[in-house]
Amino acid sequence: MNIDVKGPKIMFEIPVLGGINVSETIVNMWIVMAVIALVCFFLGRNLKVHDPGKRQLVAEKAVTMITDMVTGVMGERNAHWAPYIGTLLLLSAFSSLSSLTGLRPPTADLNTTLAWALVTFFMIQGTKIRYHGVGGWLKGFAEPVVVMTPMNLISELATPISMSFRHFGNIAAGLVITSLIYGSLAALSSVVLGWIPNGFIASIPIFQVGLPALLSIYFDLFTSCLQAYIFCMLTMVFVSNAQE
Repeated sequence: MNIDVKGPKIMFEIPVLGGINVSETIVNMWIVMAVIALVCFFLGRNLKVHDPGKRQLVAEKAVTMITDMVTGVMGERNAHWAPYIGTLLLLSAFSSLSSLTGLRPPTADLNTTLAWALVTFFMIQGTKIRYHGVGGWLKGFAEPVVVMTPMNLISELATPISMSFRHFGNIAAGLVITSLIYGSLAALSSVVLGWIPNGFIASIPIFQVGLPALLSIYFDLFTSCLQAYIFCMLTMVFVSNAQE
């Protein structure tokens, strides 16, 4: 049983600045972005004001759903956040769902989710400064009393850490668990069928049929979509709260 649950591999090296390693995460993320770009191009071309086709109706429905989700959480005044939240939702979901194609999901790399969480963190701080000024932003760390300043600072810094580890942990855990179960079932097949004289039959991983597919429905489909939704929901809630 050969199971590899290591981190992303180094695919190649760019010979500049002493060598820049390009990991599996970066390559797969570019693939995901290319797929999203092609889907958006396909759905968004040749739009019509009158008598729209089914393709345009699908695009309009998707945009409407994302806009309604943003305005429902953040209010009508924040409808302009819909493009960013929609992009984040698609990028997160497609990245995690890429495991269905055999790719290592970029969201199983902490660097990916941490980068998104840091963007959310700076958006929160920028929103606070925009609505309350620098003085109000600094004053917020000392509320309700000055002695709470260290705790408030820790709470702010914990936001990107918790968001990134939650998303990464769920996707990475699913990747590890399915890999272990898949390898274990292959070993079980070899042991059970090992007594058969025909070596070809003994080499067939028959126990790998069925259970991995059921696990894939949970870890690859349900968890991927759920974590993308949660990450976007937390971003909207935190940014919206920063305005108050």
